[in-house]
Amino acid sequence: MSKIIIETRNLIKTYKVGDMEVNALKGINLKIHEGEFVAIMGASGSGKSTFMNVIGCLDQPTSGDYFLDDVLTSKLNKNQYAQIRNQKIGFVFQGFNLLSRTTALENVELPLMYDRDHRIKDPKKKAIEVLERVGLGDRMDHVPNQLSGGQQQRVAIARALVNEPSLILADEPTGNLDSKTSVEVFGLFQQLNSEGITIVLVTHERDYANFSKRIVELRDGKIIRDKGIEKPLTAKDELEKLRTEEVNQESVELRHEN
Repeated sequence: MSKIIIETRNLIKTYKVGDMEVNALKGINLKIHEGEFVAIMGASGSGKSTFMNVIGCLDQPTSGDYFLDDVLTSKLNKNQYAQIRNQKIGFVFQGFNLLSRTTALENVELPLMYDRDHRIKDPKKKAIEVLERVGLGDRMDHVPNQLSGGQQQRVAIARALVNEPSLILADEPTGNLDSKTSVEVFGLFQQLNSEGITIVLVTHERDYANFSKRIVELRDGKIIRDKGIEKPLTAKDELEKLRTEEVNQESVELRHEN
């Protein structure tokens, strides 16, 4: 079995809202191994976003332990906490979060400005490499408004890859994209996962969760289901289905016109 990238032990997160306490996570125990592709599912209020914030080192648990790549995060000081987040995790968000007046290349280079250890010796070369890896070698000098939504998300994925992280966390990464573009983005995730990159995805759409290899479902701050997928959907097959549907629809429209 490959090594464990994420391990949570009795993870609890409680928020105070006025005089009330909200128990967002109620004792989460979970292990995710290197090279897995895991979808975290749940309805609004299930705790999935809180859980993503904790494993992304954007928030700390109220109690319990979180190990990221064998490091107990609760023992880290503020600077160490920020450093492990920047070195070990690549983030992909629903809204892309790109700088609007900055080229694709410059957006991808941005995280390397916080690389205090200078692990990446040639930031520009690395940024070019990951943009080519996600199929945007000919769009490096374009600013976001010159790119389609799918291309913008590919820039965001390249930015997540540039620090050579142990883990990519994707929070509703296709929420702003149409069906075809969403499937193309999941195709890229599947390609990266086949290269050994660990991916954890938050989604409320089961159709998209089925592109992963394992679904962890939350309800009311607890894991209610944790199941591997024997035959994940493949983006290649789903794109072919969409193309067939488009051709059939065009044929119907032509018949109606005639």
